[in-house]
Amino acid sequence: MPDFDEIKQKLNDRMKSTPPVRLIVVSFFLLIIVGTLLLALPVSHKEESVSLLDSFFTATSATCVTGLAVADTFHHWSIFGQGVILCLIQLGGLGLATFAIGFTLLVRRKLGIREILIVSESSGGNMLNMAFLLRLVLGFTFACEAVGAAILMLRFVPLYGTDGIWPAIFVAVSAYCNAGFDILGFVSGNSSISAFAGDPLVCLTISALIIIGGLGFVVVQDIYESKIRPRFHHKDAGKLNFHSQICLRVTAVLLIIGTLAFLVLEFDNSMKDLNFFEKLNAAFFQSTNTRTAGFASVNIAEENEFTKIISIVLMFIGGCPGSTAGGIKVTTFVVLLITVISTIRGREESVILKHRFATGLVYKSLTVVSLAIVLIFVDAGIIAALNPDVSMLDAVFEAVSAFGTVGLSANVTPQLDWISKLLLCFTMFVGRVGPISFGLSIMMRHKRGGDSILPEGRMIIG
Repeated sequence: MPDFDEIKQKLNDRMKSTPPVRLIVVSFFLLIIVGTLLLALPVSHKEESVSLLDSFFTATSATCVTGLAVADTFHHWSIFGQGVILCLIQLGGLGLATFAIGFTLLVRRKLGIREILIVSESSGGNMLNMAFLLRLVLGFTFACEAVGAAILMLRFVPLYGTDGIWPAIFVAVSAYCNAGFDILGFVSGNSSISAFAGDPLVCLTISALIIIGGLGFVVVQDIYESKIRPRFHHKDAGKLNFHSQICLRVTAVLLIIGTLAFLVLEFDNSMKDLNFFEKLNAAFFQSTNTRTAGFASVNIAEENEFTKIISIVLMFIGGCPGSTAGGIKVTTFVVLLITVISTIRGREESVILKHRFATGLVYKSLTVVSLAIVLIFVDAGIIAALNPDVSMLDAVFEAVSAFGTVGLSANVTPQLDWISKLLLCFTMFVGRVGPISFGLSIMMRHKRGGDSILPEGRMIIG
């Protein structure tokens, strides 16, 4: 008979010796496996059975808060299946580690060093006031989702009665977690928000949830500590930290650029049936969703090629670190952009807002972008080669959407072969946990000695 106490002790010792970044990656993978098994159950389906591959794809897409779907969520999944998908979205959006440690905090009222390291890796936060950050993450998340669901019910319940309650809750959670899944396929025979393209109540509510969820919990904490909390004590508001300023400013700029681009390029194309204000509403909605969420108020397949290229760029950049969003993150984009500008100007250091970027930060940003580009173009090449009906642009669009955990598709996903689907699953997984975190979880080893002093390598660049 096995000694369960001994097995438990060995498992506990193994977990303590495992790097936090590896635990986070493994937790996402295990969550996907559990979700796959639940979605493969007959009770999860409606009339048509769903293959194990499609269950795995859906579980991966939900856990990685992507939104790519091989089948319409409303028509193919039962209430139980939709509930499983929603739980995967919630757990995947905030990170399984955040939930587990959050409830540990509620029970024990304190965190150990290891728990702090894990949640720091998971949320993108620093080591300071981590207990408060955890409470803020969970409380703020559930509050935003509840408010968003209540506002959406103002539209859905009058239209569909009590049947509008569940879609409102589902869409609110999906929007805040930047997932892009919806169960509105019963509205117009297809999924997503196309039936509400000109409805500001629905579109602006979903957009607000996406933007808030995509800012990152560290930014939310900083806004509370610097701007909101001092007001409660009748003090002057403080200044946001450097990270928050970059995230907020770049997010605003990308939203404005995206809105103007979609409005101009799709004015007489995919938005031709809307009036001007509805077009403006739809353009802002698409600009918000293209960054990271994946809801669609227009038919993506009908968009101009140049519009798709702009969408690819926005999807590739994504949202902010430590958030429910994907992509290389706006901070990575800013670091490389400022580095390029500084190099062109002949400056040795990258400077913005009177702050300079450390060399290590530039290297890390370059690594993230390089790994992402390689992964995306390998994906696109394989997808285009194995699926002759898919153009190279649509293949790149699909690959970037998977890596950025966006979920927008030019109606390509359902017709892909099984190899392409598995490849997209891998891409969604890497995009969610991060290329560097994924690489570290595999390659990380204990140091074997001191670093050697090596000669400097000199080369001519450019």
